[in-house]
Amino acid sequence: MAITGKPLAATAGAMTFQKGGNAVDAACAMLAATCTMWDVLSWGGETQALIYNPKTKKVIALNAMGVAPTGATPEFFKSKGYNFPPEFGPLAATTPGTPGGLMHMLANYGTMSLEQVLAPAMDLAAGYPIDAQTANSIERGKDRIKEWPYSKKVFLTHPGEKREAPNAGEIFVQKDLLQTLTKLVEAERAALKKGKSRKDAIMAAYDRFYTGDIAQEFVRGSKEQGGLITMQDMAKWKPLEEEPLSVNYKGIEVYKLQQWTQGPMMLQALNILENFDLKKMGYNSAQYIHTVYQAMSLAFADRDFYYGDQRFAPAEPMKGLLSDAYAKQRAGLIKMDQNNPTIGPGDPYPFEGKTNPYLQMLKNRGYELDTTKRNFAPKHDTRNESSLAEYQERLWLGTTTVEAADKEGWVVSITPSGGWLPATIAGNTGIGMSQRMQSFVLDASLNPFNVVEPGKRPRVTLTPSMALKDGRPYLSFAVQGGDTQEQNLIQFFLNMAEFGMTVQQASEAANFNTNQLWLSLGGTKTDDRKPKPGQILLNDTTPEEVRVQLKKMGYIMTFDDRTSGPINAIYFDWKHGSFWGGSSNHGEDYGIGW
Repeated sequence: MAITGKPLAATAGAMTFQKGGNAVDAACAMLAATCTMWDVLSWGGETQALIYNPKTKKVIALNAMGVAPTGATPEFFKSKGYNFPPEFGPLAATTPGTPGGLMHMLANYGTMSLEQVLAPAMDLAAGYPIDAQTANSIERGKDRIKEWPYSKKVFLTHPGEKREAPNAGEIFVQKDLLQTLTKLVEAERAALKKGKSRKDAIMAAYDRFYTGDIAQEFVRGSKEQGGLITMQDMAKWKPLEEEPLSVNYKGIEVYKLQQWTQGPMMLQALNILENFDLKKMGYNSAQYIHTVYQAMSLAFADRDFYYGDQRFAPAEPMKGLLSDAYAKQRAGLIKMDQNNPTIGPGDPYPFEGKTNPYLQMLKNRGYELDTTKRNFAPKHDTRNESSLAEYQERLWLGTTTVEAADKEGWVVSITPSGGWLPATIAGNTGIGMSQRMQSFVLDASLNPFNVVEPGKRPRVTLTPSMALKDGRPYLSFAVQGGDTQEQNLIQFFLNMAEFGMTVQQASEAANFNTNQLWLSLGGTKTDDRKPKPGQILLNDTTPEEVRVQLKKMGYIMTFDDRTSGPINAIYFDWKHGSFWGGSSNHGEDYGIGW
């Protein structure tokens, strides 16, 4: 089963399977293809993955997120007038993670050569008929693209004309990117000729990217346009394997990446929701929507203050945050008849036998500690200085997902991102730079764990998911959409675990989005990022009686026919020995099974 964000990329995965590759090989081929098609990510971005290894029966977490470069400090960005690092341009870039993540996965868990898995991507770079969605995105962003000479050269194929971007169906050629990918293949071939192993040959390509001529041109092109990334930054960065975090929800083990992502937010929310009879409430009843909204608000408040790169001090209180006792305490704060617009971070430290060192910081922000409930009640800020439409757009900022599974039992779930349009291309590499620096904070009072620092990974929204049941794969699932990712995945998971939907029904089912959270992506002004308490996006199909009840509970409702990013998932049917693929109808996402 091969599923991803573009039909051509899903075809690349299917082709890889047909050539004898395993799920990791197919996932790498799909990742390479989607990066080459630009719509929602490119080669200079970041890759996050969960891999189920059938030999060890363990879930592996891959951290291929780039890091903040040399010179990226709060003082540097504040001196330029920013409250957050910028959304666009070379100063938004972390070091590239996707090439290293792909090659690490392939070398350690795949079976094929880099040349084999890059072949579809190289065909695309040589020229493919560009889809309307990507072509129109280039046209919309052309004014910004013109600021960066290498981006202008690649994207604006009709300079000076009314429409400067490619037309839908036009053969879009990326000579520089093709040359970069060719260099990787050449490095692998040269190593194989010298008698190197498959793994060592792939890592020779890795070295060429991060320490050789590709790195030199990437760094030169970045610096020319005002970027901070150095050769030392490139050479020091490495993809990391980690232990995933997990919780048990009614017999299902749900796995997420660690707290440098928002992944644990889903785990926290599920722990809270296990204290309620959701099935009895009914799918998308007013009571169900309210309860899930409140649980997500509680978990998001903790995400916004306590999550960050675990390799940097201070240490995040994850044991307390993921404890059942803390979840029960948080669940007790939910008012069953009204939205609580004043939800703030809780105090998980007592649940791991410690004293919270940030109580004064929280108090200074307007949160008062209620010792009877051990909950912070912030002063409600009703300002709405950026429009809801702008907020919602930032909430939805896209990426893509990759899901693959094979008969040997390998399962892969990836949420790669970064370098989306309008992207800054670094020199003559053809590679778009990441924009993930914007997920750092400059003010420690917003999140003392996520303050920008050279070598540090930002706390990202990217969050692949995997679930095991009875010790065997149950679900592999992911979705694009910035801060909505965890929201959509919680509801997708509950659609199956609580309401018995098939994987396809669950991926298409109507859900809702909360805006009661700090945005991880978006404007450089603090007011652009602030939570919008009580604001909820509901599906157009929401019945009138549900709307009436939610309004009485204090919700501010907006409606749309699309209330989820495109969810991609694989369900493992052990009774029949088969896979069920799901790919929602909210985008171009596509799956192929054989």
